[in-house]
Amino acid sequence: MRIHVPDLCSAQHKSNPYPVYARLRAEAPVMRIVFGDKKPAWLLTRYDDVAAALKDPRLAKNAYRTLTPEEQAKAMPWTPGFLRPLTTSMLDQDPPDHTRLRTLVHKAFTPRAVESLRERIEVLTAELIARARARGSIDLLEELAVPLPITVICEMLGVPEADRARFRAMSNRLIGIVTPTDMLLAMPSMWMLMRYLRGLVESRRRSGGNDMLAALIDAEEAGDRLGEEELLSMVMLLLLAGHETTVNLIASGMLSLFDDHEALERLRSEPSLIKPAVEELLRHTSPVDLATERYTTEEVAFSGHVIPKGQRVFAVLGSANHDEQMFAQPERLQLDRDPNRHLAFGSGIHYCVGAPLARLEAQIAFTAILKELPGLRLAVPRASLRWKPATILRGLDQLPVHCTPAPTCSIPRAKPTAAATAPLG
Repeated sequence: MRIHVPDLCSAQHKSNPYPVYARLRAEAPVMRIVFGDKKPAWLLTRYDDVAAALKDPRLAKNAYRTLTPEEQAKAMPWTPGFLRPLTTSMLDQDPPDHTRLRTLVHKAFTPRAVESLRERIEVLTAELIARARARGSIDLLEELAVPLPITVICEMLGVPEADRARFRAMSNRLIGIVTPTDMLLAMPSMWMLMRYLRGLVESRRRSGGNDMLAALIDAEEAGDRLGEEELLSMVMLLLLAGHETTVNLIASGMLSLFDDHEALERLRSEPSLIKPAVEELLRHTSPVDLATERYTTEEVAFSGHVIPKGQRVFAVLGSANHDEQMFAQPERLQLDRDPNRHLAFGSGIHYCVGAPLARLEAQIAFTAILKELPGLRLAVPRASLRWKPATILRGLDQLPVHCTPAPTCSIPRAKPTAAATAPLG
């Protein structure tokens, strides 16, 4: 019997994908479907299969590895010049290119490098929460979960403060691409974003600096530097991936805590639980629902099902993180779950390079929210919350909340910082 699978990119599915995933794990753990882009793909939903696929070298990130040179020449689509940097993304490369690109960027995200950002993240969080506390009512997503990681990654890359709202608007258009029509409608935003990034890179080449963008321009590994298109692709990837996961983690994580009042109060009274609590919220909410696509370079078998060569494969992280064979009572939010071998950041050589930063931002944000916003509660009925349609990510569209208002907040005010001045466009 064939299982009916809903549109996995729809807002309705994203609101609660886990019953569908549970049925797929039980009845069709390896299943061929057609996505919103009208192209077929195979879904892997069991933890063991997902974990294996993320590390299997037979599943390539670069689709052209599955083709002969003659087939590659025929299959190579025409790409507008301004979009060519997207074809060199580190996300879509295999060794040795992936190894070289990752080596050039990973130093900015080592635990030690990220820890040096703690004070700045705490100050930013304090500013944002002070505004919420003074009013007593905010959209926790748009006024905290979004500006916190965007500000951090933009400061790391030297994006001027005046440009950040426009950057967010452009990135929203890209994240929302599901169908070919969405792609066409997003073309103007993609053109503007690439034009902006080229201007930012040129400005930094002229002025220099001590931010991450300047470091990427100067970065060299074994005599090799980033090419122009590779540099633009890397900056775009860091800006987009550098905030979207954290946005979804903070907003969806708070919703999970609202859904479990006992867990919320426990974390409020036991702030020392914050590290394992963030790991559990990563597992429970899976901000990245599906790992980015892979392609079989030869026949590969999962759970007894053979996937032919040249097929597109999606490993469903959200399903793996709720697999009852790996996690006892997976639908339960267990803040001190141990062990907790979730796959929220992927696994293998494509493990999320920004994971240490996302963890730190979330730990600081959740701690401050629960400490400094007393009486925190949803401002709208739970059922009225909207989720964003998306292929890879899973996140809310808004999260309106009320808290007990106060004229001042006990956390410190932010110290002024020098803003970058590169021109937009």
